[in-house]
Amino acid sequence: MDNDISHILFQDESMIRDYLAVGSTWFLKGQQKQVPTFGQHKGVKLIDSLNYETGEIYCIEKENYDAKVFEEFLKNILTQYPYGKIVMILDNAKIHHAKLLKPLLEANTRLQLMFLPPYSPQLNLIEGLWKWLKEKIIKNVFYGSVNEIRSNVSTFIDKINLEKASIINRLCVQM
Repeated sequence: MDNDISHILFQDESMIRDYLAVGSTWFLKGQQKQVPTFGQHKGVKLIDSLNYETGEIYCIEKENYDAKVFEEFLKNILTQYPYGKIVMILDNAKIHHAKLLKPLLEANTRLQLMFLPPYSPQLNLIEGLWKWLKEKIIKNVFYGSVNEIRSNVSTFIDKINLEKASIINRLCVQM
């Protein structure tokens, strides 16, 4: 029974930048849409997990990505899911293999990291979240500040977390 998996989580990081605003769109002939940008290479750095069974998105924002931040994220996951074995499926980013994580993983054997093959983002279901988020709140929109981006990202995550069936249908059901 100890080896039964209780939670399958897909995990990834993403940065929603202030200059990722332009995407394909329709417009009347001769009236091409103009989307301004302040192009300061600023943005919102996110670390997320997707619960495959429930559709719950757990998201935190941080200033940077490093092993210490990832360790903190894993501790938060252990708190979010206080019981049962957790299998977290993730890519091979350097921070995911840091030596700093070894004591935490050894002390919490119910958390198992499962690494995807290199260069296979299509296998990480949470990649669909980034596409969805960019479609709904970033694409062809100009935000005057990073705080506006941050606010809209947070609102989007909060809203979709109220619609778990939509998350499951969009991200977890693979055809």
